[in-house]
Amino acid sequence: MITVEKLLASSVHLGHSIKEKNPKMSPYIYGERKGIHIIDLLQTLIQTRKVCKFLSYSTKKVLFIGTKVQFASVIENCAIKSNSYYVTQRWLGGMLTNWLTVKTCLEKLEKIFDFKILTKKENLILKKKKIKLEKYFSGIKKMNKLPDIAIIIGQKKEINAIKECLKLNITLITLMDTNCDPTLTDFIIPANDDSLSSISLILDALNEHI
Repeated sequence: MITVEKLLASSVHLGHSIKEKNPKMSPYIYGERKGIHIIDLLQTLIQTRKVCKFLSYSTKKVLFIGTKVQFASVIENCAIKSNSYYVTQRWLGGMLTNWLTVKTCLEKLEKIFDFKILTKKENLILKKKKIKLEKYFSGIKKMNKLPDIAIIIGQKKEINAIKECLKLNITLITLMDTNCDPTLTDFIIPANDDSLSSISLILDALNEHI
């Protein structure tokens, strides 16, 4: 079970510089120390438990989105454990809003390799395309339909993905630092979104309830 002590030990409370503060995050800030905002861990605990309860009673499919290199393996492992989907490479515009087109392209590419009439050069070109597509779409290639829920790690960096989720009415759960906008999500978890230990602790807690 997640506790304030565990949150503190994982540096979840360390926010951004006071100069980067988003005023809308004020209700989730405890104070400041040496020019750094301190996140209210009681709020983090309350919001995390709220999200966990929501996930516990949901049978809907979840998509993890976070493209910071240092978090890729953690996000991927969480998604695989809970039979969810993930995007850990660069977000390509239209991955959700043009999902049917993206899905069709992936399926066609797989089928092309069944033919024996291709030349070596054609095969080489297609293999290069496949490697590139695998890099960006490996976590969603088995996704038959749009996800019901998206968990966002790093709102600032994932704003394009967020815009697509909002347009498609996909429920958003966001790990949100002191420089983020809480109006762009359905569920907020105030937390340090630059720390591996912080991200790992929160995602593990959520993953247990998916």
